[in-house]
Amino acid sequence: MREIILSNGKAVQVECLSCALTSGKIMPDGGVITETKYFHAHQDVAYPIKGLVILASKRHIKCFDELTEEEKIDYIYLLSKIRKAQREVLGIEYVYYFYNEDTTHHFHTWMVPRYDWMYDFGRSVESVRPVLLHARNNMNNEENMKEVMDAINVLTLALNKREAF
Repeated sequence: MREIILSNGKAVQVECLSCALTSGKIMPDGGVITETKYFHAHQDVAYPIKGLVILASKRHIKCFDELTEEEKIDYIYLLSKIRKAQREVLGIEYVYYFYNEDTTHHFHTWMVPRYDWMYDFGRSVESVRPVLLHARNNMNNEENMKEVMDAINVLTLALNKREAF
């Protein structure tokens, strides 16, 4: 078991955070944004940044090359659908995508929006960690959490209401 600290400061004990999230044992703030047969999208549970979406495999795999053909098609379709919603309903102009295979979680992609305040930490991939830590340590307040929850609701409605999005 590992202890994971959520964005709200709550600690949870899990063997695999992705298994707990995709199975519904742990409910991310705002719930599931959207899901398919193969993937689950939710607000990142560790960093309170509006529109920071994690797209995780429901299967316990680590590497991109472990995806089946059906999962690959579903993945790129859902990833692009989420990105379009981020742009259209949240006004997110740019996103950094991260995927790493040496994770303790399932195969997943971070969709990290870039906001103007983030450029104070730099403009490269190296700026992301300080941005995430800043959000966890300084943005876990009522006003920001309301913005995060509002963004989750808007994304959820956009992604689940209009299939042709």
